[in-house]
Amino acid sequence: MPEVPERGPPLRLELQGIRKAFPAVVANDGIDLAVAPGSIHALLGENGAGKSTLMKIVYGVIRADAGRILWEGAPVDIASPSDARALGIGMVFQHFSLFPALSVAENIALALPATRDLGALSVRAREVSRRYGIPIDPARTVHSLSVGERQRVEVVRNLLQEPRLLIMDEPTSVLTPLAVRELFRMLRQLADEGRSILYISHKLDEVRALCDTATILREGRVVGRVDPRRESTRTLAERMIGAAPPALRRTPLDRRPRERLGVDWRALSPGGADGVGLRDLRFEVGGGEILGIAGIAGNGQSALLAALAGEMRAASADAVRIDGEPVGHLGVRARRRRGLVHVPEERLGRAAVPGMSLARNALLTACHHGLVRRGWLRPGAISAFARRCIDTYDVRCGGEHADARTLSGGNLQKFVVGRELLQSPTVALVAQPTWGLDVRAAAAIRSALLGMRNEGVAILLVSEDLDELFELSDRIAVIAAGRLSPARRIDEAGVEEIGRWMGGELPDTSAPERTGQDHAASP
Repeated sequence: MPEVPERGPPLRLELQGIRKAFPAVVANDGIDLAVAPGSIHALLGENGAGKSTLMKIVYGVIRADAGRILWEGAPVDIASPSDARALGIGMVFQHFSLFPALSVAENIALALPATRDLGALSVRAREVSRRYGIPIDPARTVHSLSVGERQRVEVVRNLLQEPRLLIMDEPTSVLTPLAVRELFRMLRQLADEGRSILYISHKLDEVRALCDTATILREGRVVGRVDPRRESTRTLAERMIGAAPPALRRTPLDRRPRERLGVDWRALSPGGADGVGLRDLRFEVGGGEILGIAGIAGNGQSALLAALAGEMRAASADAVRIDGEPVGHLGVRARRRRGLVHVPEERLGRAAVPGMSLARNALLTACHHGLVRRGWLRPGAISAFARRCIDTYDVRCGGEHADARTLSGGNLQKFVVGRELLQSPTVALVAQPTWGLDVRAAAAIRSALLGMRNEGVAILLVSEDLDELFELSDRIAVIAAGRLSPARRIDEAGVEEIGRWMGGELPDTSAPERTGQDHAASP
């Protein structure tokens, strides 16, 4: 008898002809996907390409209209996240599935069967978080955590379940370069143990360094399957968007910028989502300058932004200045009337109200730009402003009357950034502007920020993406444990040095900071 060839192990996950349609769009159109045991498989595509919808189907959050799912060779019906977890599927969402009123330990316990001893669970969570360089405090309440800290909770919660397939959506946005390397080491170890990783990221250099397979989606369809290690970042981007990625150019400052934002705040009590107090905040941002603030989430960024935006008022009016005018004693609306705008890091619930239309969300912060007259709303002006945001920033949506919650994360972010930058600001506070955005959308927002900088706007850019900070900033400082480092000219700062500062090894801050004028005057 002829010898029957030995069959290899079945695929860990196989999707066949998955289709999912919503009233305004077909999110997934006949998608096939195969993930092998021990592989690190990237899922790439623009915002709105259908990645999140597909992963929600795999994790049981929503059901497909057509197609089937095979798990380790057998058809399965995944009707809920608990079904997915029972199979051995874990997922770290881009928008988190946490209960704000519960503690970190309680949120973790909800995902683990028969977990009653929160003390023992807290010990395990701390051990895992320290091992992988993503520290969390199990006793803190989730509503007090920053966006980055909430992502860490999601990662640790999934690792404690020891999944056979781990879906990770933008997992490195909160990590230092050293912690990213540690995370990659951990993911490779999981793959070596036979586990599978589905890795969603817009950081194509990470995909090339980590993943052995990539499936590329565009407009809900599979347009390519490649080995990312054999591709360049540029060719991957071209496959994703169907064209060459846009190039950015940051021209060096050739003039002395006039101070537009000045800060001299001696001490700031714990506040904001961080619960971290700040001290000795002394810096300025000149017109036509971007000052980048690097740091791991939870080190005082939220308190800093709340203090500058007017959500926390200073005892002294001189603590914050806008165009030389003391505003430390003024609230949010008064500072906005003086030309300040704010792009928060959290899109849904803070930057936008999920159940309100885009037009109504535009009204929330732009009301003093002709959208209200003598106390009366102007529906035509409100709709026109929202449409301007949509058109200018290429927001893919169902129009200005679509609810914010119906947009993908990247499209909602483009709308929020557009809403703020179209208000002709003099000072812009911008937090995590391209978090989770694809190459095209990120380039559009970064280009818009550079355009505002070139028009004389003073921009304070808070980001955990070092590549972004080095691409956009004129000067860069680091915030760690409530302390702000001196600002360095971007051409004098190194990635490894900034990474060490982010880890807490700050330099002596007793030396005077180099001001924007010093920066501009240097050749």
